[in-house]
Amino acid sequence: MTDSFAVGDTFERVTEDVSREDFVRYAGASGDFNPIHYDDPHARDAGYPSVFGQGMFTAGVASGLVRETFGLAGLREYDTRFVAQVWPGDTLTTTLEVTGVAETADGTRVEADLVVTNGDGKRVVDGGAVAVV
Repeated sequence: MTDSFAVGDTFERVTEDVSREDFVRYAGASGDFNPIHYDDPHARDAGYPSVFGQGMFTAGVASGLVRETFGLAGLREYDTRFVAQVWPGDTLTTTLEVTGVAETADGTRVEADLVVTNGDGKRVVDGGAVAVV
């Protein structure tokens, strides 16, 4: 965690080779036991080539970089929008780019855009975060 930010600062975190096991573990933690996330025949019957990760799983992966960058105590906002599925074997790259810095009575307010891409460079999650550090 750093306490000095400037517009344009960029932070990155890579999560390699997400797996079906990750999706199952997330299901256990979240209670999202939709079989489309762990049962291939069910996923194929629904028209998908295989199981895929829960959107909130990917948001959770992305939150790791937000937590590392800003810390939890100062986090004021965190939002995500699911753009595409995450498949077993994908490598996820989370990028956080500072878009605004302002001094406030409570500290330095930092705004940042968040993007998660898969190994092909395709966006799978968009979002943002605001923190006071």
